[in-house]
Amino acid sequence: MQRLSSQLQQSSTPPELASLIDVIAVACKDIAFRLQQGAMSGILGSAGEENVQGETQKKLDVISNDLLKDYLLSSGTVRALASEEEESIVAGNDKGGYLVAFDPLDGSSNIDINSMVGTIFSIFDAPATDVVSEQDFLQPGRNQAAAGYVLYGPSVMLVLSTGKGVQMYTLDQRIGEFVLTVEKVAIARDTKEFAINMSNQRFWAEPMQSYIADLLAGSDGPRQKNFNMRWVAAMVADVHRILCRGGLFTYPWDNREPDKAGKLRLMYEANPMGMLVEQAGGSAYTDTGPILDVQPEQIHQRVPVILGAANEVAACLGYHAK
Repeated sequence: MQRLSSQLQQSSTPPELASLIDVIAVACKDIAFRLQQGAMSGILGSAGEENVQGETQKKLDVISNDLLKDYLLSSGTVRALASEEEESIVAGNDKGGYLVAFDPLDGSSNIDINSMVGTIFSIFDAPATDVVSEQDFLQPGRNQAAAGYVLYGPSVMLVLSTGKGVQMYTLDQRIGEFVLTVEKVAIARDTKEFAINMSNQRFWAEPMQSYIADLLAGSDGPRQKNFNMRWVAAMVADVHRILCRGGLFTYPWDNREPDKAGKLRLMYEANPMGMLVEQAGGSAYTDTGPILDVQPEQIHQRVPVILGAANEVAACLGYHAK
C-alpha cells in the first residue's frame, strides 16, 4: 500500500500543496493521539468559553485549533488561515502559496461519549497581493485546490481530493503513516438511506417537511420504497458513511433563526464536503443551487446543505422547486 506522500507525488500534486497536505496529516496525527488518551490526559469537558459562533467550546476544540494553527503557520506554505474557532483570519508566511480554512474538531459534542469526530479542511491558492485579507478567502468552493477531512474513529482515516477523484487513507499505527486504502471513491446515484436531525422537524420549511414525510412513509408512500435513517451528530461521520456506502445527508434551513441560512458553515464544512462528494460522483446543493457555486459573503457564513446520492439529491430539490 502506498504512503500518502508517494501517492501525492504519483498524482502530480504540486510539491508545495503536497507538503501542506502532509503538514495537515501530521497535525491530525497529533490530535488523534490526544483523543486516544481521553480522560487520562484531562482533555474532556468544556473549556468554559464560547467560540465566535456562540457555541460552547470543548477543551479539545481549543487544543485542536491551536495545534493546527501552530503546524500550519510554521510550515511556510500557508499565507493565511481561517478557523471556525477564530473570529478573523490569521496571517501566515508572506510567501506561502495557499489559504487554509478548517473546522478543527467537527462533532466535538461527541468527545465526552467517545464517539466519532473529525477535522475538516479546505485549501485555496493564495492571491498574488502584498497583503492578504478576509476578502481573499471569499471564493466559491469551485476554486478549491484541495479538500478533505480526517476521521477519528476505530481507525484514523484521511479522505482527500486534489481535484482528481477522492482517495481514502488509513493511519498505519505501526509506522505512523497514512497509507492508501481506497483509490477511487464512488457514490451510487440511488440510495435508500438518509441522515437528518429529526428533532428539528417542526422548524423546517414546508418542502423539507414534505420530502422527509414521504421518505418516512416508505413503500406505502409516494416514493414506494423503504428508507433507513442514520444520524451520528457529526457531519464528518455522516458524510464518511455516504462516501463508503451511499446515502443522503441534509441539514436544512429552519425557522429558529430565520436570519441565518442554515447551521453548517460554508467555508469550513459545506465547501470541503461538497468538493469531496462531487468528486466521488454525488451532488452537493443548498436548497437553491450547487454549494460549490455559492459566492461567500463572510468567512463564517452558514448555508443549508443537501448532499449525497445524485438522484436522491435531485428528488429532494424537486420538492423545493414546486
